[in-house]
Amino acid sequence: MERASELVVTEFVDLLKESISKSEFVKLTLSKATKPEEALTNVYIRSIHIKEVLQLSFTYRYKTNDQVKNTTLTEGIILLKALLGDSFLTASLFTTTADFTLFISKKGKATLTRLKATFAEPVSEEHDRIKKKRVLDNDAYLHLLGITDESGVVVPRMSDKYRQINKYLEIIESLIKEAELPKLVNIVDMGSGKGYLTFALYDYLHNKLGLDVKVVGIELREELVTSCNSIAKRCGFGGLTFESKRIEEFANERIDVLIALHACDTATDDAIQKGLSASAALIICAPCCHKQIRQQLKGKEQHSPLLKYGIFKERQFEMVTDTIRALIMEKHQYNTKIFEFISNEHTRKNVMLVGVKNSKAFNSLAIQEQIDSIKKEFGIEYHYLEKII
Repeated sequence: MERASELVVTEFVDLLKESISKSEFVKLTLSKATKPEEALTNVYIRSIHIKEVLQLSFTYRYKTNDQVKNTTLTEGIILLKALLGDSFLTASLFTTTADFTLFISKKGKATLTRLKATFAEPVSEEHDRIKKKRVLDNDAYLHLLGITDESGVVVPRMSDKYRQINKYLEIIESLIKEAELPKLVNIVDMGSGKGYLTFALYDYLHNKLGLDVKVVGIELREELVTSCNSIAKRCGFGGLTFESKRIEEFANERIDVLIALHACDTATDDAIQKGLSASAALIICAPCCHKQIRQQLKGKEQHSPLLKYGIFKERQFEMVTDTIRALIMEKHQYNTKIFEFISNEHTRKNVMLVGVKNSKAFNSLAIQEQIDSIKKEFGIEYHYLEKII
């Protein structure tokens, strides 16, 4: 890049630093990638406060997902300079006094334009201010489960899990308010795995919301059960226990809240059946591995052009499987809903199926007709949940 253009880039960077120092900075966008054939399409920069320290947050927009990197101001400026010209040819700086656009030609010539300000006020620099943090970084179980280090700082590779836990508790808190629950709430978590969400659930409901709860985690792998029971004891979580057994072997009929997150294939149906038979006030599932319907339809010709392609066929039968599950729950007097649990940036198995027990009578015959219609349309002989009920 020629000397004159370097001066223009420096002027642009100085405008950014000045706008930050005067609290006039709104955002900065990098566009027109120099290598359009690659996955990175844009970078978005904003200022945030993390633990009362001003930082720059870089959101890298790829064709399939976003990645976020937070830096100090100094590191951020260095990173921005490296991206300008090398990865992007256009940079748009938005401040409360003016908008500035930096153009860099393919030959390296830089020009700077100034326009009237788009934004009258800077955006909030508070990091996730509107989000209520339901899990504290210094909660003891987080460290014992490997989510935080000894200082209570979230381990980088566990940051997605930490966000997932907070999102999960946000959903649970809302659902708890919808259900009619007794004074002592019995919660069973079918397929509790390593216990991340199970521990968070107990701690939040009992220690933070002050509810009288008893939580049992059901997990087949004995080593995980032993570890989780040890951690629960060390944390003083007297109402939290784990048992090693298959879901279908669990015999406790007193279930107020049934949870089954990513229980594989028909294990989700086994869990739902336990909740239905106990007339649980709340059933919460995140289905996984929808094999039963797909395997049943192998070799059967599907007339819809939507099912011509394998990937669409797989997604369609996932929707069919979960829709029938929801309708079966409605037959048993549950208000049902299906929604996205977490961003599919982290996992495509991100659907949550929820049923809240309702005392009003449902038209079981009409619901069964809907189920039969779906089965007939796709050539389904039976749904596993129907069979075990």
